[in-house]
Amino acid sequence: MSWIVLHFIGIISYAATGAFVALEARFSFIGVFALGFITAFGGGLIRNVIIGIPATELWEQSTILTVFITLIIIVLIPLKWIDHWRRWGMFFDSIGLASFALQGAMLASEIYSNNLGVMILAALFTGVGGGVIRDVIAGRKPLALKEEIHAILTILCALSIWLGWSSPLALTLIVVIVVAVRLLAIYYKWRLPLPCHYEENRKDSFTDSSVKSNSKLKLDKSNES
Repeated sequence: MSWIVLHFIGIISYAATGAFVALEARFSFIGVFALGFITAFGGGLIRNVIIGIPATELWEQSTILTVFITLIIIVLIPLKWIDHWRRWGMFFDSIGLASFALQGAMLASEIYSNNLGVMILAALFTGVGGGVIRDVIAGRKPLALKEEIHAILTILCALSIWLGWSSPLALTLIVVIVVAVRLLAIYYKWRLPLPCHYEENRKDSFTDSSVKSNSKLKLDKSNES
């Protein structure tokens, strides 16, 4: 898996998630294209501004054409197919997160001679930037700000490149691990054991116990009747 492959995997995945979010928000087809392009290019634009690369380097004809074709396919296929593939939104978003974070870290490494701090910033903003802009425009709470695993995984991607794990096999393995860990974290609701989460966990436990108690009480009353 080379830089070019990572690049196209990332833009296709993020363009698709942008389109799916736009469809869920009942945007017109213009909104689908707008949100798809913003999601695909937003993170890279922020990264280029941070590390001092002209934004014009993002506008390659092949990249724009790839995003355009991806969005045309999503707009033209039947809605029932969209509903089926929308279930895979988190999967595509995780692929985009991994590939974009690795891209950002690799680019920063080339320009700033393996400076870890810059690599982490580049990976973080490339990985989550487009998704944050997408969610804000769609009126949703940004996933990157709700899930701690987002930032943690982008930092791990930067550390991997900093340690020299940039062979095609290593990059492929990193993408697979990032996708698997993020999906598991979402499914099992993993969070860091920080003091600020203790009160929230207590409230959730209290709510769950109350719901169970009310359900049991209703069931007992129905049996009595």
